[in-house]
Amino acid sequence: MNKGQTVFSQIIDFLPQKKFRQCVNRYDGNHRVRSFTCYNQFLCMAFAQLTYRESLRNIVCCLRAMHEKLYHVGIRGKVCRSTLADANETRDWRIYSDFAQNLIHEARRLYAEDDFGLELKDTVYALDSSTIDLCLSVFPWARFRKTKAAVKIHTLLDLCGSIPTFIWITDGKVHDVNVLDHLVPEPGAIYVMDRAYLDFQRLYHMHQCSAIFVIRSKTNTGLCRIYSHKVDKTTGVRYDQTVLPTGFYTKKDYPDKLRRIKYFDAEKI
Repeated sequence: MNKGQTVFSQIIDFLPQKKFRQCVNRYDGNHRVRSFTCYNQFLCMAFAQLTYRESLRNIVCCLRAMHEKLYHVGIRGKVCRSTLADANETRDWRIYSDFAQNLIHEARRLYAEDDFGLELKDTVYALDSSTIDLCLSVFPWARFRKTKAAVKIHTLLDLCGSIPTFIWITDGKVHDVNVLDHLVPEPGAIYVMDRAYLDFQRLYHMHQCSAIFVIRSKTNTGLCRIYSHKVDKTTGVRYDQTVLPTGFYTKKDYPDKLRRIKYFDAEKI
């Protein structure tokens, strides 16, 4: 008979329960709660995430199958589908958002000295979005097309440790560039984005915040070359130029110099 801790219990032991209680107390999450506390709800949803459960019924059936072990992982009482559904609907989401930020802060501290393949001392972020298809009859609020529903997850990823530092969930119709309005640029940090985020007014705001952005240019982007820097073409760099925007509105949105680099990757031929 195995008398040791379950794997799930060992993982949960790494979580700072004191920080979680502070988040719950901050929003009075356990007010008028008899047995199924916010911590129980968190454990159930963490179990569902780690074991790839796909529905509330699936979560409850799996937990009930191992009800004799639930006490040892911190879940008190019987887990019912209606109770878990009510908790997910009524509990304040800011509890888990604040706790996630605490975990992100701790994880970034642990990975701060790790080498991720680039000789850079500055923090490097990658910004992108993913569209998740949903059933329109089940999620009518997430209308994406006439016969299709979807949500979009905009994620800012710290490349040192691959840790998400910012997540914004919207419906599928929201364009990627809108996430720049919700980001607080970190001075000295480098933001790597694709051409969907090319908006000179928003990028100029990042520039004013002393952040560095690396973005792919569109074919119709009007840029005027001012100066060409010397490059070593054996490294794959074709040219390194200092440029200025030429469009009427573009010059108003970004009244400063830009650096344009063309790179040829021979390995992707």
